[in-house]
Amino acid sequence: MKNIYKTILLTLISISAFGQKSEIKKADKLFVQRAYVDAADAYEDVADKNQEVLQNLGDSYFYTNQMQNAAEVYKLLFLRHEQNVAPEYEFRFAHSLRAAGQDDEADKYFASYYDREIAFEDFQASIVDSSNLFIYETTMLATDNSTSSDFGISYFGEDQISFASTRNTARPIYPWNKKPTLDLYSGNISEEGEISNVVLFSDVINTDEHESSAAFSQDGQTVYFDRTNEKRFKDTSGIRVAHISIFRSQMVDGAWGEPEKIPFSSEEYSVEHPALSPDGSTLFFASDMPGGEGSFDLYKVAVNEDGTFGTPENLGPGINTEHREQFPFVSENNTLYFASDGHLGFGNLDIYKSEGDYSEAENLGNSLNSPYDDFAFIIKEGEKKGFLASNRSGNDNLYSFTRAQYIKKTVEIEIPHEDRIYFAFDKSNITPEYQQVLDQIIDILKSSEATEIQIASHADARGTDEYNMDLSQRRAESTKNYLVEHGIAASDISTIGYGESRPVNDCTDATGCTEAEYAQNRRSVITFSTMEEVVEEETK
Repeated sequence: MKNIYKTILLTLISISAFGQKSEIKKADKLFVQRAYVDAADAYEDVADKNQEVLQNLGDSYFYTNQMQNAAEVYKLLFLRHEQNVAPEYEFRFAHSLRAAGQDDEADKYFASYYDREIAFEDFQASIVDSSNLFIYETTMLATDNSTSSDFGISYFGEDQISFASTRNTARPIYPWNKKPTLDLYSGNISEEGEISNVVLFSDVINTDEHESSAAFSQDGQTVYFDRTNEKRFKDTSGIRVAHISIFRSQMVDGAWGEPEKIPFSSEEYSVEHPALSPDGSTLFFASDMPGGEGSFDLYKVAVNEDGTFGTPENLGPGINTEHREQFPFVSENNTLYFASDGHLGFGNLDIYKSEGDYSEAENLGNSLNSPYDDFAFIIKEGEKKGFLASNRSGNDNLYSFTRAQYIKKTVEIEIPHEDRIYFAFDKSNITPEYQQVLDQIIDILKSSEATEIQIASHADARGTDEYNMDLSQRRAESTKNYLVEHGIAASDISTIGYGESRPVNDCTDATGCTEAEYAQNRRSVITFSTMEEVVEEETK
């Protein structure tokens, strides 16, 4: 009887193991086909998730913008298999953590990946440049199809735009996200930045393949755009994938002519996201062609007067990283804007700009960039407004924005003494009279949207240098605690005690001054930074 039970148990284990292998095989097939939505569901059904299952499940969530789920799966992956996990999973895990709001953990994995210290708070502070800070106010555009993905926006003439969308339900379903393939649309722009009269582009342009990211010449007679190649090509892993090429079409008798693939496109790699310089003499694009810095790089190529092209040039390491640089746009003042997840940023794709020789990339800050993908940025510099795409709401959506330039202004507030004493002799507690003054200061800090608040506190000359230094620091901390208790963020406040080293009068000795004169040095000074909009004077 015991042998019978053992046989039954072994049979059940074998059936279970066979079922597990079958589930993994099914999920792996979907993953290889880049059907990530279905792959995630299939991998979730696997009871005993090994390292490869966790890697692929995490990636399936990551590539479909389910960052909270991705972070949870990658966390389990690293808890179980940290010593054997390839570096690229650190990179994706760190981005998932950033999107999930776990910045300290994200810093840890970014630091491990890049092999250098990463401090997100320091990066945020570095974005504030007193000479060149722009604040963006973004608004999601209303759409008549909330389930579609909309991005790849571009200017089309004076009052029109073009964008890519999955809203055409007559197109084939794309396994990656289970939405229709992309088509190009056009629409009118209102003064408020709203889009209306949205219509499909010509059937000469749109096909059952993906079309996106159009770029138009200034006269509106030439368009460059992305289209997925019909032919699939085996990548280094032996997986058949469809790469992307740039096509060009000319307006003939009021209609778009048959598109032609530009000559440096290929079946073996992608060439995508065209953008024209203001004078139309240079075409910018993204590509993962061999010889770049890694993944997708940005390139430029001369467009000759006869319509032929020069030799593509990589924009170099100031712009390009080992990760993705995509969606270039060149404004009327020849500033290059682009999206990247390889430079340190606020999460996933961020928008950057570069001027001059493209030797440096500058992040546009967190009034524009989110912890998710922000990309396809376009702007009319003179009007200080434009558009971008972002999946910060969970789906690719279009946003309009207005931009204002600010300077950082440092304001100093010193608590008035009059006949009052800031701190009693040898004390650091806040008196009721002083609380009333601090309440007024708090109102100023809140109304000014103050940042980088510093409290510097002082002592009189009575007592040892060491004791007075400690006493002044306690006074600074006491002042800070009062501000924090009344709604000022502790992270915005720093404190420093100067002891008796910075008197406001000549009372530098322990004797020789009146009590009122000594009292003037028992004080706190509060300084803070605030942003002041740059008002441009109208030229006459």
